Amino acid sequence: MKIELKEITVRDLARNYQDNNENGVVGYGGKLDIRPPYQREFIYKDKQRDAVIDTITKDFPLNVMYWAVRDDDTYEVIDGQQRTISVCQYVNGDFAFMFRYFHNLTKDEQEQILNYKLMVYVCSGTDSEKLQWFKTINIAGEKLTEQELRNAVYAGSWTADAKRYFSKNGCPAYGIGSDYLNGSPIRQEYLETAIDWISDGNIEAYMSNHQHDPNASALWLYFQSVITWVNATFTTKRSKYMKGVNWGWLYNKYKDGIYDTNAIEEEVARLIADDDVTKKSGIYPYILTGDERHLSIRAFTDTMKQKVYERQKGICVKCGKFFELSQMEADHITPWHEGGKTIEENCQMLCKHDNRIKSGK
Repeated sequence: MKIELKEITVRDLARNYQDNNENGVVGYGGKLDIRPPYQREFIYKDKQRDAVIDTITKDFPLNVMYWAVRDDDTYEVIDGQQRTISVCQYVNGDFAFMFRYFHNLTKDEQEQILNYKLMVYVCSGTDSEKLQWFKTINIAGEKLTEQELRNAVYAGSWTADAKRYFSKNGCPAYGIGSDYLNGSPIRQEYLETAIDWISDGNIEAYMSNHQHDPNASALWLYFQSVITWVNATFTTKRSKYMKGVNWGWLYNKYKDGIYDTNAIEEEVARLIADDDVTKKSGIYPYILTGDERHLSIRAFTDTMKQKVYERQKGICVKCGKFFELSQMEADHITPWHEGGKTIEENCQMLCKHDNRIKSGK
């Protein structure tokens, strides 16, 4: 892997700057892909944008930027996209700073800006080398997410098409999945989730294998299938509890099952109303798996444990032996799944050995 520090003037950076909206943003004489198609949109506020221009006009150093060398010897911005667009937009006359557009400046003021030198690290190497480098450098400015780093490393026809579906405000994935996914499309969290689902967690391997596919239709069709299955299986939409559930894992494992949707909805409603269920989003995997750990059933308080321990005089109700409190665990007399509540009257103290035998751990 080769890493080189370059000085790039604003004049060179802004040369042939073009913003073609969904077709991307380019600069540096057409050799720098500032924002590949459907990548994160410009998110700087006026105050942040003005701070960049203020730094340059005062000849203060701007935070270092990072570019990656592509196979065709062009470049892609890895970190510094927002600062780069701010600079190019100002020189291009798209906004005013301190009530003056670039063309309103005196000749010497313009030259000071155009001759300002930006410090850029340029990285070339294998995909794995670049990914490791991007993960370990101290990213400045708007910190990149893990998925944004992957997008840069595995840039290609597949990634560009995937971003079209998953990486823009109001994108198709947001339209059908916003009730079920956490995060933001423009920070690549929707795309990351979709790839995580289809790859069973092997995101980088999946992107590497599909990097040069002509399109990402398979991922988009898969995502639609997951959302359609969720809607058909859990027919009442409860966004508050449904967001962030690992729907892809559930779909991959249980999509072929036949379910009584009315019974499911009754069970969901019952569990939502149960105060002992402290993780309501865990209701959905619990219904399909039967694993109570998804629900984070409310535990007995220390006060309850102490009172029951004193009442039992430290004797385990199973083996009849005496134990210190620290050697015992609280147990539901009537199990939670049989209607037992997490209250003092339903609590018994068992030694750790007997409690593990009873719970099958």
